[in-house]
Amino acid sequence: MNTPLSASGAPEMQGLIDAIAHHQGNDGLHLALSSSQWETLANYMQPVSMAAGQILFKQGAVDRTLYFVESGTLSVHYEDKQGRIRLAIVGAGSAVGEGGFFSHTPRSATVQVGSACRLWSLPPMRFSELSNRKPEIALQVALAAGAVVAKRLVNSRYRAAVT
Repeated sequence: MNTPLSASGAPEMQGLIDAIAHHQGNDGLHLALSSSQWETLANYMQPVSMAAGQILFKQGAVDRTLYFVESGTLSVHYEDKQGRIRLAIVGAGSAVGEGGFFSHTPRSATVQVGSACRLWSLPPMRFSELSNRKPEIALQVALAAGAVVAKRLVNSRYRAAVT
């Protein structure tokens, strides 16, 4: 799938911007950036399209990539010895991977695609580059992802879904 490019050659993020603006859940990603800041951020992120049933990441994986959900749904599962326990459904306008992004610890849950989705990935190395080159944008991204963690920790139903 080819990703439309903006005039500057950055991937087009309008779908993500719209999803964030229209998110109705408790764990929305509140990332208010100007058009030029979104365009800059697009240069540091990679679009990812996934089909229903695919695994985004498994519990225990050592990966700090942060993902923003543009469309579709993701199911967050904790895997114990008796099987899987669904913890949460994450939809458009939110994020997953925020726990590992901040804590540098293995993933606390498995995230599987519920319905076909489009995500935007922000690997730690690209976030570090963004922090060095555009610290004001990196700060906004970190605060928005941190707010998702805080909202999930306050809500006992979603507390364990911090991935």
